[in-house]
Amino acid sequence: MKELENTLQEKQINPTAMRLVVLDYLLKQTNAVSLTDMELSLEKTDRVTLYRSIKTFEEHGLVHRIDDGTGVTKFALCQPSCTVEGHHDLHVHFYCTNCGETHCLPKTQIPEVKLPGGYERQEVSLLVKGLCAECKQ
Repeated sequence: MKELENTLQEKQINPTAMRLVVLDYLLKQTNAVSLTDMELSLEKTDRVTLYRSIKTFEEHGLVHRIDDGTGVTKFALCQPSCTVEGHHDLHVHFYCTNCGETHCLPKTQIPEVKLPGGYERQEVSLLVKGLCAECKQ
C-alpha cells in the first residue's frame, strides 16, 4: 500500500482511499478500461468519486484517455514522462475488432506531424484497428 501512496504523491496527488483502490486496479490491467469497467469491478464504488479520481489522475499525468472509436472513453496508466504540465507519451493505441479490448503500444511512438503555418497542435492520437495477438491465434 505504501508503494501506491508513493506513486500518487510523486504525481502530487493526495492518496485518498478511493484513489489508492483505483490505482491498484489500474496497475493490474493489461488493457485500457472504461469508467463503467472500473465501476463494475470495484466493490462499493461511488461513480462520482470514481470519475473525480480518474479526472485528477489525468490532470496530474498518471492516466491518459483513449478514444478508440467505440464511443466509450477508456483510460490507461501513463508512462513516467507524463506530468501535471502535460502528457508527453505519444504512443499508438490498438483496438481489437474481435474482443473489443484497447491496448497501449508504448514502444510504438506516433511520428512527428509537421503542420502548415498558422496551425497549432493541441492533441495527437493514432489508433490501429485489427486483431490482437490473443484473437489472431
